[in-house]
Amino acid sequence: MNFGYLEDCLDHDTGDGHPESADRLPAIRDALVESTGIGYSAPPPAELERILAVHDREYVEAFKKFCARGGGRWDADTVASTGTWEAALASAGLSEWAGQAALAGKDGNDTPFALGRPPGHHALVDDAMGFCFFNNIAVGTQSALDVGGAERVAIIDWDVHHGNGTQEIFYDRDDVFYISLHEDDIYPGTGAVEETGEDAGEHTTMNVPLPPGVTSSAYLTAMEVAVYPALEAFDPDLLYVSAGFDAHEHDPISRMAVSTEGFGRLAGAIRTLGDELDAGVAFTLEGGYGLDTLPDCVQMVNEVFGGYDPVSEDRVLSATVEQLLDDVRAQGYPGV
Repeated sequence: MNFGYLEDCLDHDTGDGHPESADRLPAIRDALVESTGIGYSAPPPAELERILAVHDREYVEAFKKFCARGGGRWDADTVASTGTWEAALASAGLSEWAGQAALAGKDGNDTPFALGRPPGHHALVDDAMGFCFFNNIAVGTQSALDVGGAERVAIIDWDVHHGNGTQEIFYDRDDVFYISLHEDDIYPGTGAVEETGEDAGEHTTMNVPLPPGVTSSAYLTAMEVAVYPALEAFDPDLLYVSAGFDAHEHDPISRMAVSTEGFGRLAGAIRTLGDELDAGVAFTLEGGYGLDTLPDCVQMVNEVFGGYDPVSEDRVLSATVEQLLDDVRAQGYPGV
């Protein structure tokens, strides 16, 4: 894969003990040293106009001033420092680069993966939350539509938490299909099956709130019975992945049980879907807070796009998961 990386992302200082630490990125890079076929890109930070395409100007200016004053706690979980403004622009720029590279035909070993922080999928139009300040994947998505030549973009968010910010930004749009596979009944409390979009965006939001403890089997089955047919009908030009790895079985803030090989199977499903839809594929880092497991998962995704076939897993679904998937399919999505 080709990994986007900017040193400015390390200047976002969340303080001692915060799970979203700058140590996450060097840990990933250290793990990737042993991998083959690795490329790195250092694209420019996002321009302000690209940020303002998805965020309110008043909020953006308030955030910039907050950082200039030295930062602090924006809310109970979301911390900024003097360097956070530049880091956030860099992280958004990395996501924008990933989408543009995918639309330019970069695939296989050159598939783009944006290694940015702070993460983005909780950032709302007019507020920061959940460790997130700018919605990186929304910035990239809007850029792909505005200047990248895409007519339709699909976002698959497999972070353990629901991407409420991404959903909000595109909830009434028919040119972006947002799909979230997340753990039910945890932060931020959004992402119910019945949240399917509104107005022109009806049936362009799909939520799959999975029960705690599931493995990749539940994710893959959801992809096959709901996500694949819905996206086949939607026919996107670009498939963006909000790639959080906090659903890992050993992540410190998750109750899910996806193994490292399981994330490989998910990456393989994304690659297959991109091929079948003839859509570009791009990854943007979201969560994942185990400094051992996060690098292993990113390395696994890289290996899958380099040709590795992950070990298979017996498909065993609980009655709860089967009912959930029935409920998702009952929402009336075209093609499902």
